[in-house]
Amino acid sequence: MTTDPFLTEISRHIWDSKYRFRDGDQVHDRTVDDTWHRVARTLAAVEKDDGNRWENYFYEALRDFRFLPGGRIQAGAGTGRRVTLFNCFAMGTLEDSMDGIFDGLKEGALTMQQGGGVGYDFSTLRPSGTQARSVGTVASGPVSFMQIWDAMCGTLLSTGARRGAMMATLRCDHPDIEMFIAAKRDSQALRRFNLSVLVTDAFMEAVHGDRDWALVFPQESSPAGTETVMRPWSGAAAPIRCRIHRRVRARELWDKLMRATYEYAEPGVLFIDRINQANNLWYREQICTTNPCGEIPLPPYGACDLGSLNLTAFVHDPFTDKARLDLDGISKATAFATRMMDNVIDASQFPLDKQAAQARGTRRIGLGLTGLADTLIMLGLHYAEKPARELAARVMQAICHSAYRTSIALAEEKGAFPFFDREKFLKGKFIQSLPHDIRDGISRYGLRNSHLTAIAPTGTISLLANNISSGLEPVYKFNYVRRVLELDGRHTEHRLTDFALQRRREREEGGNLPPAFVDAGALAPSAHLGMQSALQPYVDNSISKTINVPREYRFEDFKEIYQQAYDLGLKGCTTFRPNPVTGEVLREGLDGESAPHCCTVEREAD
Repeated sequence: MTTDPFLTEISRHIWDSKYRFRDGDQVHDRTVDDTWHRVARTLAAVEKDDGNRWENYFYEALRDFRFLPGGRIQAGAGTGRRVTLFNCFAMGTLEDSMDGIFDGLKEGALTMQQGGGVGYDFSTLRPSGTQARSVGTVASGPVSFMQIWDAMCGTLLSTGARRGAMMATLRCDHPDIEMFIAAKRDSQALRRFNLSVLVTDAFMEAVHGDRDWALVFPQESSPAGTETVMRPWSGAAAPIRCRIHRRVRARELWDKLMRATYEYAEPGVLFIDRINQANNLWYREQICTTNPCGEIPLPPYGACDLGSLNLTAFVHDPFTDKARLDLDGISKATAFATRMMDNVIDASQFPLDKQAAQARGTRRIGLGLTGLADTLIMLGLHYAEKPARELAARVMQAICHSAYRTSIALAEEKGAFPFFDREKFLKGKFIQSLPHDIRDGISRYGLRNSHLTAIAPTGTISLLANNISSGLEPVYKFNYVRRVLELDGRHTEHRLTDFALQRRREREEGGNLPPAFVDAGALAPSAHLGMQSALQPYVDNSISKTINVPREYRFEDFKEIYQQAYDLGLKGCTTFRPNPVTGEVLREGLDGESAPHCCTVEREAD
């Protein structure tokens, strides 16, 4: 007798509405077990030998939600539909011309139509008010063109496409940076975008020194007397000559950015120099943006497929003195997951040929974890305390090292990724931090995948897996009501209970909850930063993390969160404080649908 894997109605609904394969009235996936077999069979078909054996291994990894591939994989693999299995893309460098801008818009529309989220860097567009000499007009600036992308995304949604997700970035030295920072003060503006400022080390030094900061833009030829400076710039392989448009106080600009994210949750911050310095492909890529939720920094036309190990599936004897986590089982599951994700690259279609070339040239994947907070609770560990961070670090280390060892074996079997340059790759900052046996294996056989680990937000697939906690986030709330869209277009309400709390209730009714049962509202920002910092050394892509703070949190203390993130060596920081512009993330009644995409509970790149 088969046990029903769905413990909650909303989990069944998520599968039925998002991932179940059906053509109109014809239902192909009778059960979620059929979905697992469909995905396993499709990814195993890539194998030249022993396809049936790999299908069985892949199915066992998927069964009972042990491994959760990104939603595009679950929804699209084996359906024969013209869709991509990749969750996220960075688009090409925007050319500063009407032709270039609308070519970029078209590429984004085609990508989103097939189910991919997109990231754009708008830093290459000239600032508002400058002359477009070729046609004698005045430029309207990056933010005005972002409104066209926002409208495009809304139009696609009106045709029945899945919810769109877009990231927009702008350099901290672009002359329109203040306009960008203020863009979402209007609660109706750019609602389909997440925004992040590309913050450089030079800017942070200027902030610390309370110095002037030049706002600049590239200019091939400047009139006599024009003040210029050499700066790194988006889309340029080396620093280029830029015209200084004006100067501002660095600390005042930083305060404007901090005040914006304090008052309406955006923009986020990407420490872009750190991202590029730690990039495994430092020798051939310049990264200027990320996927919509920030866990995958990508070069132009870069793409990444995502998947997460469900840690709750590896907990034995929860809520007892014998409670333990099966690290060996996690390592073994990671090995199968790595091979599956590598096969996704060959099984997937791509909206654009340039995306296919990048994906196949780097073979980037992003394996991570989810259910961390529930796992800690089941083991009796408090999210904010040192033992929890130490265990989480050991888990991510196990995932990272297993993924790298598997990728070495895949390189020996199938060949290294085409853009692999052994000598330069081995000099990479992250690669240098790996154990000797892994570096030796890369030296001997190469690596199948340029990047292997990322921690994504997993809101929807975590709901699918019986409402486990999302990614590395703490539990948002243990009980709440969620409003969801049904297949017939109606909205219904689902009362949800966190996975760990439900498991405990099954074992023991009543009584006070142990101290490990802590939600996001009870945690200081330092607890969030501490967990992110503990895992970052084992993540070669990046981590998507939202630090929730209460409405009454002091602004001066709020600014310290970002300073601490920088001091801890993190690649980025996103916060959410309930506010009148974006509302709440969750309420005791309904979840806050007005919150920005980056901060909602179902936030993910799927």
